[in-house]
Amino acid sequence: MIFRKRWSVEKGKTPTEMDKKILAAQKSGHIVPTRKLIKTPEQVEGIRASGVINTGILDMVEKEIREGMSTLELDDKIAQFTADHGAVSACLNYEGYPRYSCISINDVVCHGIPNATTILKPGDIVNVDVSTIYNGYFSDASRMYIIGGETTPEKQRLVDVTLECLKIGIETAKPYSFVGDIGYAIQCHAQKNGYSVVRELCGHGVGLEFHEEPEVAHYGRPKTGMMLVPGMVFTIEPMINMGRKEVHFSREDGWTVTTLDHLPSAQWEHTLHMTENGCEILTH
Repeated sequence: MIFRKRWSVEKGKTPTEMDKKILAAQKSGHIVPTRKLIKTPEQVEGIRASGVINTGILDMVEKEIREGMSTLELDDKIAQFTADHGAVSACLNYEGYPRYSCISINDVVCHGIPNATTILKPGDIVNVDVSTIYNGYFSDASRMYIIGGETTPEKQRLVDVTLECLKIGIETAKPYSFVGDIGYAIQCHAQKNGYSVVRELCGHGVGLEFHEEPEVAHYGRPKTGMMLVPGMVFTIEPMINMGRKEVHFSREDGWTVTTLDHLPSAQWEHTLHMTENGCEILTH
């Protein structure tokens, strides 16, 4: 009920075609966005510029990441690249987070804190997640890296299927579709391949702030959740586990999330701009 009147048209103005579609969905009981979630063309350009730097960081990681390197050393390189390009890490000091990136290895699902004692080893599968603020605009993306270029067939398949889940989620996200459509498509593909989807963490709106509406779960039912309309910017970032879906949140550092069964997990992420023709990826 609290979502009933999130969208309205100013008195005396003629509703646009977008207005009519959103108002019809709202009348039918669907959750719709507020106008503040619709980015202007100028704001989208700002987020896109942030995304260029964010992508540059992940490209740099591709060249620099190697066995024998500590995660702190890699994070220092991320910090330097960010500063050299006039940007700021959105991760640093976010709710007390102490570093510039999240580096998550094997059974670490997400939010792995870079440190001097965690050393990358051949065959590790590593997620590097970076979020960049540039001229006040936020972008967010992550990639998987395989240390030494080769891992076990089981880990390789997990990495590959998780990327497929991201691509399927992006393809499913059409204008005037729903967040639940994305989650359902991802969940179906993951489970078809014998994997599980993490439930406690999700994608999110992004752009003017680090985390905005909507929450983008990677599981769910079609035609549920918020309607996605042109102008919205959000992430899709499926976390797919080789084994059980349950995870453990570290009480020691307050951040690190691991799989409960200690089997590997993988994640890929993009920042996306919804257009009349589907999603534009802002973090290529």
